[in-house]
Amino acid sequence: MRADLDLIKEWVEPGKRVLDLCCGDGELLHYLHKEKQASGYGLEIGPENITECIAKGVNVIEKDIEEGLASIKDNTFDTVIMTQAIQIMMRPDEIIDEMLRIGKECIVTFPNFGHWRARGYLAFRGQMPVSKFLPYTWYNTPNTHFCTFKDFERLCVERNIYIMDRTVVDNEHQHRWWIHLWPNMLGEIAIYRITK
Repeated sequence: MRADLDLIKEWVEPGKRVLDLCCGDGELLHYLHKEKQASGYGLEIGPENITECIAKGVNVIEKDIEEGLASIKDNTFDTVIMTQAIQIMMRPDEIIDEMLRIGKECIVTFPNFGHWRARGYLAFRGQMPVSKFLPYTWYNTPNTHFCTFKDFERLCVERNIYIMDRTVVDNEHQHRWWIHLWPNMLGEIAIYRITK
């Protein structure tokens, strides 16, 4: 299992109803159904990923999340998950509001654009960062909204969103003791568990 999904699975309680937005190949949902008897489905737009989900027996719906989630009733799910995709949404704030409307709690992961490598690259080269953790140039990046941990937490305060848990890891999704000394500078990926 992908390292970030391995961390997320611990926050999903057995038997819960789960919606995985931008679910990819359905790896997380497959695990949660098999090992934790969770029910639910994924939303995905990529045809290859949808085929993979079906092959794994994952319930998946072809849906562009940018078109909204209005067809889903309030509090339909116990947990709504979005991994490594909030930064590619046109309106991440609205997506988070919708996630919290349809789910009792949400799990969101995203790269930290406040990481020291990104800051240093911009400061010393005068160009948008390109690295292992940000492998795109400014003109072909899927990342529409660059944000830091502080930006996300400020949004949570503004929207009265409660942060239940936060994990900050490196680009290999490993906990390192030094990251906790200065998470917004040293952490590369954030994993947040939030609720209203």
